Amino acid sequence: MVSTGTPVVIRVQVDPIACDAYGYCAELLPERVTLDEWGYPIVDGSPLSAELVGLATRAANACPRRAVLLHQVPAGPTGGRRPPAAVAPAGVTVREMAP
Repeated sequence: MVSTGTPVVIRVQVDPIACDAYGYCAELLPERVTLDEWGYPIVDGSPLSAELVGLATRAANACPRRAVLLHQVPAGPTGGRRPPAAVAPAGVTVREMAP
């Protein structure tokens, strides 16, 4: 887990195994999620601005398969390349994924 004194950024990730292409994530967070030709999400991977964290949390909560995950990664010169610590919005279960 990231210590509270370390600056962090939040990124969106979709578990491709859990996802059933409902598309709620793209509807609720179009700034970061688009859909491919089969309706599966494509996440741009860039950090969320403070304004988008609430929308991303809503998208994660709305996903019927709980496939939308929010991750905290350390901000800084490494670009967040360390393994992320999953952050679960209220009511969302975080699944550990292999790196």
